[in-house]
Amino acid sequence: MFIVMGAHGHVGSEVVKELLDRGQPVTAVTHSEDRAKQWRDAGWRVALADVTSPQSLRSAFKSGTRAFILNPPAPVDGDTDRVERHTVACILEALEDSGLEKVVVQSTGGARPGERLGDLNVLWELEQGLSRLPIPAAINRAGFYMSNWDAQLEHVRQAGELVSMFPADLRLPMAAPRDLGRAAVQRLLSSTQDASIQYVEGPARYSANDVARAFGQALQREVHVVVIPRTEWVATYRQQGFSEAAAQSYARMTAVAMDELDIPDDSLRGEVTLEAYISELVQKAERQSGS
Repeated sequence: MFIVMGAHGHVGSEVVKELLDRGQPVTAVTHSEDRAKQWRDAGWRVALADVTSPQSLRSAFKSGTRAFILNPPAPVDGDTDRVERHTVACILEALEDSGLEKVVVQSTGGARPGERLGDLNVLWELEQGLSRLPIPAAINRAGFYMSNWDAQLEHVRQAGELVSMFPADLRLPMAAPRDLGRAAVQRLLSSTQDASIQYVEGPARYSANDVARAFGQALQREVHVVVIPRTEWVATYRQQGFSEAAAQSYARMTAVAMDELDIPDDSLRGEVTLEAYISELVQKAERQSGS
């Protein structure tokens, strides 16, 4: 039995789908009674557990042999670093005496020690905590999620603008959730000896200009990139509903990603191109709107 955290999210849902497609037994973890009912109605096995309750999460882990681990993002209107470091500690506590023979962990490219660096130091702490447990841990460090651009679809459609904090021509390792899910499943199914750090990205590296072109093709309109100067990052995050603490952390994380990008050339490469991902995103939105 495979236990999957974050089964409602972009990557976790792809992990569940891929495992089910391969005929593997899966239990999806959620804290939501409503979501649990929906999933059970769809034929999924479900475990109710709260990531802030190590006891309930350990109970979910004990029902399986291997698990996909994902630290859930905290609401951005609070102190994201404080909350996410707390949930990391809870996950690590839950894994103690869980009986799991292996875990696969969704981490991030650029994970490193530090303070107030968002996912970079939070997921570093998760990686380090796992290294002190007796459970083999396969760590997938992901490139920039292509799904991070999803929230801009309507603005791009209406204004023809794609907002970026990165230089318009800076190429970044990006990955579609489907490829990240497949990479996780590959390691969930591999031997316990497969327990190293693996970088995962898409078939090519892309810039904001590439994203704008992909949106332009899918929407059949001109799209240009608007770059937010570094001096305005915190204010921009604040305008998007981030707390001051979260805005500072995300701005620092963005700066490190821009200034100290260090991704090896031997990353595991996925198959979903940026163009295919954006096209599918636009088509899905059009189906949902009935247009």
